[in-house]
Amino acid sequence: MSRGLASRPVQTANIMRLDHKGRGEADVPGRAARVHHTLPGEQVTFKRRRRRRGFDEAEIVELLRPSAHRVEPRCPHFGNCGGCSMQHIDPGQQIALKQGWYREMLAGYELEPERWLEPLSGPQWAYRRRARLGVKKVAGKGRVLVGFREVFKSFVADMDGCEILSGNVGQLIAPLCQLIDGLSICERIPQIEVAVADNATALVLRVLDTPTADDLEALRQFAGCHQVRFYLQEGGLDSVQPLIEGQDALCYRLPAFDLELEFSPVDFIQVNGALNEKMIELAIELLAPRDDEQVLDLFCGLGNFSLALARRCAGVTGIEGDMGLVERAHGNAIRNNIDNAEFLPADLFFPSAEEPWMTGRYPCVVLDPPRSGASQVIPFLPSVGAQRIVYVSCNPASLARDAASLVELGYDFKATGVMDMFPHTSHAEAIALFARP
Repeated sequence: MSRGLASRPVQTANIMRLDHKGRGEADVPGRAARVHHTLPGEQVTFKRRRRRRGFDEAEIVELLRPSAHRVEPRCPHFGNCGGCSMQHIDPGQQIALKQGWYREMLAGYELEPERWLEPLSGPQWAYRRRARLGVKKVAGKGRVLVGFREVFKSFVADMDGCEILSGNVGQLIAPLCQLIDGLSICERIPQIEVAVADNATALVLRVLDTPTADDLEALRQFAGCHQVRFYLQEGGLDSVQPLIEGQDALCYRLPAFDLELEFSPVDFIQVNGALNEKMIELAIELLAPRDDEQVLDLFCGLGNFSLALARRCAGVTGIEGDMGLVERAHGNAIRNNIDNAEFLPADLFFPSAEEPWMTGRYPCVVLDPPRSGASQVIPFLPSVGAQRIVYVSCNPASLARDAASLVELGYDFKATGVMDMFPHTSHAEAIALFARP
């Protein structure tokens, strides 16, 4: 708890609305308070826990008047674990709130699409196939903890399972705690990267000291017993090595496009596999490429959109700044017998008109940038002949900003909506279509 807040009294307030991180804004005089795990229309008592610029974060003490949209959280660790923030809200209301927040972001730029898309939803539980879990040997508890961080602290939450992790990982939290507690380097493993493929579950241990022979044997026995693959990371991402050599590459499938994409356990892939396939189908439906049209896929990663698009158009050029992902995308094209897709490396945060792809003509463009958005590359789109643009974003705020830039360049804001890639969290994916008149 922040200094000075520990002595503050419990307060009573009505919750007026939720901010874009899902925290309830309380109607209290003086310094503003945002109360976690509340809903508009509720009356609560709360305790201030952490000071932020312009407001205090607060913890609910007692629920005096609940909302009709409140449901019982499925996970017993909800409220302490920071992996989820909205399990107390009906799933339908969760996605409605996210669409509402996105509307507000667009309104801040005086933007309104011609059409709002129906929110896209997928599995609500056991959906998260990529995650980073903290690991900590806690002397006061006499054991190792594995999990997400606590809500108000940087400590690893004390949890024995997880309802949103995909595959069997959610049930492996407690066994992993016991495994790591028995290793000689238990205090030198700060995190575990989770990557759940369609053919295997990968766990990447960040190791600050070299494991002993006994440690390695314990890991091998655990891997065999629980059907997981361990990887060890002693330094940067290029240091990741499998515990057991010779295993098949990790992969995920896109049955609607007859695709199987390989990836490394530390590559970026979309968190929610089932929603990812729906998202690709929606993106292609909106972009509507003709058989004779070329498509440009910027921030293409390992080919998630590119290879599906290659099945539906004359050709695709994918651009990506990470050379490892470029190589993975090229390999995935070969693996799936796709000969009309090429992948080129380029820094899209510092684009140059001298890049080879800048000389092409692409009526259709896909943008799928990181959270910071695509502001640096947007000015170049008219010069490559972009007529229709589908923009996919994990940060609706940066999409709203970039939408304003595209409208200034003469594109019509045809359609947009949100996709619930991260159920039970305040995060949302958004998609938008822009077109020349």
